[in-house]
Amino acid sequence: TNEDEIIEVLTSRTNFQRQQIIESFKSSYDQSLIEELKSELGGDFKSVIEGLMLTPGKFDAQELSNAMDGLGTDEHVLIEILATRTNKEIWSLADAYQSENASSLKESLKSENCGDFEEFLVSLLKAKRDEGYRVDESLANQDAKCRESDTLTFGLILHCMFLSSKALTGSVVFEEYYQITNKDIEDTIKDEMSGTFQMGMLALVQYAKNPASFFATKLYEAMSGAGTDDRSLTRIIITRCEVDMIDIKTEFLRLYGKSLYSFIEGDVGGDYRKTLLRLCGMDEDE
Repeated sequence: TNEDEIIEVLTSRTNFQRQQIIESFKSSYDQSLIEELKSELGGDFKSVIEGLMLTPGKFDAQELSNAMDGLGTDEHVLIEILATRTNKEIWSLADAYQSENASSLKESLKSENCGDFEEFLVSLLKAKRDEGYRVDESLANQDAKCRESDTLTFGLILHCMFLSSKALTGSVVFEEYYQITNKDIEDTIKDEMSGTFQMGMLALVQYAKNPASFFATKLYEAMSGAGTDDRSLTRIIITRCEVDMIDIKTEFLRLYGKSLYSFIEGDVGGDYRKTLLRLCGMDEDE
């Protein structure tokens, strides 16, 4: 197998183009390209190539399914995906999940989780965010004051804000909140909430404040310390390489003083590393 040629072809195309390649391969050779690649490749390299060949919806659905498979649930994956996808992306992944599993995604989330966290995930799954860009500062101020005066309903109100407003509006609310309370909203969440619900709410806030910084931190956590969380590293690189990878690389350098490219280069190896580096892209000064 010519791994370098596989890497060259697949990492230099968009996901839409890769889907066209899959269809052309099937019509030309009456074989599944994905199955052929899976039979020829192995390890983390096979995982990243297989992920590249899936549509974004199918890939997210597969990651969610794996996160809830077997004993225990990987809540970090559930939060990362459901809290950061657009309405259209959530509809797509929910449809893909339904087609590949015996139950709907909503049914799986409800059976694998409980309490406030379950409601949190199911609400995100409704995908009813207002994705417009208009910022209403008067409403932002009103929301912030409401959070200051009614801590009992703080979690619900903040949650509803994210279900009905763009992240940009969210950042204005955070600024207003700080001006009114002289306290960062993340600190209030830590004081008022706990467990997986707190983890989910913090992720929403962190993503709203700075999406690129959110994913840069996730990538750093996947590669720092003993061992590498290859599943998270692969998932984030695949899902963000056509979205905001340039911004993520900028934030990674700002936060950690080292480029994402060099961090990956020093952390993993082989054809797996070659693929990730191609998807990440080298900066001009590297």
